[in-house]
Amino acid sequence: MNIARVWVIATNVFREVIRDRVLYLVGLYAVLMVASLRLLPEVAANTETKIILDVGLAGMQILGLVIAIFVGTGLVNKEIEKRTVLVLMAKPLSRTEFIVGKHFGLTAVLALLVALMTAIYLGVLAVGQIPYPLQSILVSAGFLVLQLSLMTAVAIAFGVFTSSLLATLLTFTVFLMGSASANLVELGAQSKNPTVAAVTQGLYLVLPDLSRLDLKNQAVYGLLPAPDILLVNAGYAGLYILVLLAIATVIFSRRQF
Repeated sequence: MNIARVWVIATNVFREVIRDRVLYLVGLYAVLMVASLRLLPEVAANTETKIILDVGLAGMQILGLVIAIFVGTGLVNKEIEKRTVLVLMAKPLSRTEFIVGKHFGLTAVLALLVALMTAIYLGVLAVGQIPYPLQSILVSAGFLVLQLSLMTAVAIAFGVFTSSLLATLLTFTVFLMGSASANLVELGAQSKNPTVAAVTQGLYLVLPDLSRLDLKNQAVYGLLPAPDILLVNAGYAGLYILVLLAIATVIFSRRQF
């Protein structure tokens, strides 16, 4: 794999997505945070501090997820539908480089969005004189980027073989089930039914366990897993992304244009 060619694809994706005015979402996030700062003290007595912290972190995840899913599913599919993929494949560019470059480009956009929203979040908290655990929030933001990068890989994997609409629905389903996959295993164990337990265990092994990368609740209280657990979870995300990109590459390589 040629890093220079991957870099070119990633750079083009980054510029294209930024040109689509996704940074307007940063402005929307700023409005959300300012509104929360002004309105929540009036409707939530004695709990507004925690609610504002929760709303800010949840807002980052939701807006980032919108970009990861809706843009990610169309990264490859759009090239196929417009037939521009024929021009790209005629160049000295492997399909692995194409897929990896697309993923890196959108991940870079998501990392920028999270960084900007985190800066706004901390700025609003500072203006509102709301105490917050800085280190925990920064670690949570870093793991949010990993979660969004993983969802981008899921979106690309679905986008290489189905329509953008179906890929979007499938990716959103994976997010919902992946967020609750650990709970599914517990439900299966409590059911006392071997079949149900086997099915839930299988789902847990196949679906990404997104709870490993969701540190919102812990960050609010300044409580994070031990560093070795964080490292293992980050490695889990990286390995899952590699597997998804490999699957996407294999499917894309077998497609005829």
